[in-house]
Amino acid sequence: MKAWLGLGSNLQQPVAQVWDAIHRLARVDGIDVLRTSGLYRTPPWGDESQDDFTNAVVQVETGLDALSLLHEVQLIEKEMGRQRIKQRRWGPRLIDIDLLLYEDQHFQSEELEIPHPRMHERAFVLVPLCELDARLVIPGRGVAGKLLSEIDTGGIFRLDEEAREQ
Repeated sequence: MKAWLGLGSNLQQPVAQVWDAIHRLARVDGIDVLRTSGLYRTPPWGDESQDDFTNAVVQVETGLDALSLLHEVQLIEKEMGRQRIKQRRWGPRLIDIDLLLYEDQHFQSEELEIPHPRMHERAFVLVPLCELDARLVIPGRGVAGKLLSEIDTGGIFRLDEEAREQ
């Protein structure tokens, strides 16, 4: 099954954090990283009183079901030092890995909702996603490229190639 993951960081060398997470994903049994977008500097969303983020999207092939994939990415977040602070939603983070899409499936549980319920509103997700596939259909929402054309992308910049690997 193909899945799409959104990655972001705005603490402790964010570019390095995002690349570390991508490399860790590639080492998980049952996950093959197929494609990685460029890295983007993006303004914070929701809680604007923090540093800019570095964001990317990866497409993976996986034999894991959606919940197992979620648990693997949460384990990577924990191993990298992510601490979830409930008092500050959308606050600064060392690493954040969101399961955006899992094939064309709809799924909802207490732990997970697929497609990600706010991805169609977030330029920091749609810009790197559209770099990989602007024709991708987000179930129940529409074509990624069209959704991107309907939202503000101000303040989002693709990082130079030097940011590809540190």
